[in-house]
Amino acid sequence: MSSLRQTPLTCSGHTRPVVHLSFSDVTESGYYLISACKDGKPMLRQGDTGDWIGTFEGHKGAVWGVALNSQATRAASGAADFNAKVWDALSGDELHSFQHNHIVKCVDFSADSSLFVTGSNEKLLRIFDLNKPEADPTVFSGHTGGLKHVMFFRGGSQLLSCADDKTIRVWDRSSGQEVQKVELAASPSSLEVSKDGSLMTVTHGNVVSFWDTEKFEKVKEFTMPTPVSSASLHPDKTIFVCGGEDFKMYKFNYNTGVEIESFKGHFGPVHCVRFSPDGELYASGSEDGTLRLWQTTVGKTYGLWKCVEASIANVTEPATPAPTIQEVPAN
Repeated sequence: MSSLRQTPLTCSGHTRPVVHLSFSDVTESGYYLISACKDGKPMLRQGDTGDWIGTFEGHKGAVWGVALNSQATRAASGAADFNAKVWDALSGDELHSFQHNHIVKCVDFSADSSLFVTGSNEKLLRIFDLNKPEADPTVFSGHTGGLKHVMFFRGGSQLLSCADDKTIRVWDRSSGQEVQKVELAASPSSLEVSKDGSLMTVTHGNVVSFWDTEKFEKVKEFTMPTPVSSASLHPDKTIFVCGGEDFKMYKFNYNTGVEIESFKGHFGPVHCVRFSPDGELYASGSEDGTLRLWQTTVGKTYGLWKCVEASIANVTEPATPAPTIQEVPAN
């Protein structure tokens, strides 16, 4: 398969940089992808093809963070208009809008979609009860920098957050107190918890590090060729992908840290990358205003990728018969 060239699907439609993305779980109708963009219009797509489904319209500023609940029935967004919004992902209707006092950078749903957490440049986390949206939120304070990422953690009993204060923190929901903290050498740019909940993937500076989520101890750390903005670990924990300032998407062996491949598909820095829930592809969002979908196993027939035998006629390569891929751009 190594003779095959990675052919990403390009998802157009945004008019400004794409800064965050999130997948749903696999549902009866497949899985879905939502993107946050500085154009203020989060977009919902079919996850395996990138086909556009709809745009959530209502924010009056750049959208910095997005989330889908597990079944892709609800979407959430946090924006520079100081609002976090919850949307009906089937109709596109706005269900709730929660006013903040500064830019909302990150959002997440609890597993049962009843609770909604936000992180903002106020350096605060807030949990809203979506069954009682008028009620005051539960507030968690302690970070000394603007929030970057927040998520429900350890079965929903805790919260996990990272911020510009160069820390990752765990918060106990019942007491409202910080219970664990890790200090990093640089501000964390991305944070992900593995599908099985055992590992945390963090990027900071030009480093990708992996942490045991129970002991909160570093397991591995790899230095990248460029400052990295985001990394994602495959669901089976054999490989990870990352992207950053040099426009390239990198794939590495998780166990050895050896680079497997790198591809330049974007025309600007890569801001966000995530594996799909089935691990068959990974999505990236860039300063160039596009999302791109990349195959985990190049040459496999999946989604819009169709693998066929054909000869390559290219003056820069030997014109010998080799497998290639016929690819259709996402709509």
